[in-house]
Amino acid sequence: MQKVILFANTDWYLFNFRRSLALALQDEGYDVLLLSPSGEYGPRLRALGLRWQPLQMDRRSVNPLRETALLLRVAMLLRHERPALLHNFTIKSAVYGSLAARMARVPARINAVDGLGYVFASNDRKARVLRPAVRALLRSALRGRNTRLILQNPDDKAAFEQFKLVDPGRVRLIPGAGVDCTRFTPRATRRTTAGQPVRILLAARLLWEKGIAEYAKAAQILHAQGRNVRFLLAGTPDPGNPAAVPEATLREWVEEGVLEWLGHVGNMRELYASVDIVVLPSYYREGIPTSLTEGAACGLPLITTDMPGCREVVTDGEDGLLIQPRDAESLARAITRLLDSPELAARLGHAARAKALDVFDEQIIIRRTLDVYRRLLPRTRRPRATASA
Repeated sequence: MQKVILFANTDWYLFNFRRSLALALQDEGYDVLLLSPSGEYGPRLRALGLRWQPLQMDRRSVNPLRETALLLRVAMLLRHERPALLHNFTIKSAVYGSLAARMARVPARINAVDGLGYVFASNDRKARVLRPAVRALLRSALRGRNTRLILQNPDDKAAFEQFKLVDPGRVRLIPGAGVDCTRFTPRATRRTTAGQPVRILLAARLLWEKGIAEYAKAAQILHAQGRNVRFLLAGTPDPGNPAAVPEATLREWVEEGVLEWLGHVGNMRELYASVDIVVLPSYYREGIPTSLTEGAACGLPLITTDMPGCREVVTDGEDGLLIQPRDAESLARAITRLLDSPELAARLGHAARAKALDVFDEQIIIRRTLDVYRRLLPRTRRPRATASA
């Protein structure tokens, strides 16, 4: 039985976005090990019958001694487990996992990167200082004949090639982690109670680049116009990220009645069933945003920016509305279009659901990912053709 290891920087990521892949790999006959820092989702992965092992790792650390120790820990674990393939998720896991895999002589590896991340997306001083080192590490990590890099959108593919980080022949485009379209479904009936406010949702990591300030400003504009709307914000701040929105700012918006901050939401399916519009005014280099694909699967009209990853989910006027990034007034106008035309909102939501089924359904994504595995790890050899007598 061939062993494969899935390595991510949080157990939350493995549980929410890759557990279906892990279960599908088990069904295919692979021996699967999940690896991440310790957290509350590790036991939940084990409860599904998956093998999960915690790893001491600080995803925000840049301390050279601590990072060297991490690299050696991963290499030691790989030497002990002797997997046939290592599948890394996010940039830090891709770098450390790949370097450790080369040290441990792991035969094959896949790196899945959902966007270029803070170091490449930001122009602040810390990002500029780190960028050359991260670029060099990525270039080294992505080398190798029996390797593949999975990216989520064409813009990221072009960027990786522009930075000469990877051989283009080893790149595969797979649009995100997929969404379970049997679980995320349109609600049976739309809310029609007269006078009931329209509920708008932004669900994301609470980073400025996700358009949080623009969302709050659009809320202020529409409230000033007397619109009967509620602006919901789901997510938590990331204190280790320099772009994190301070909690004090969030609470100030709540106190002023600008928006309702829900914090972490465990049951996103129920939340989508309670809202009317999903927005993501991001100016961050996204991979494929999960909130958009989940909202699409739920048949909700989408508003997002004309940015990498976002425009792969939404085609303007067909299955959602595209706005310019960093433009709160554009966001307010797009929301107003949907408020004033329920027929347009319904048509866009219906088309978004159809696109989710055709492009982003979890089973499609898993099949395409398993195909990458099969090409790197052929399970059986084809018999040689014999010459006819």
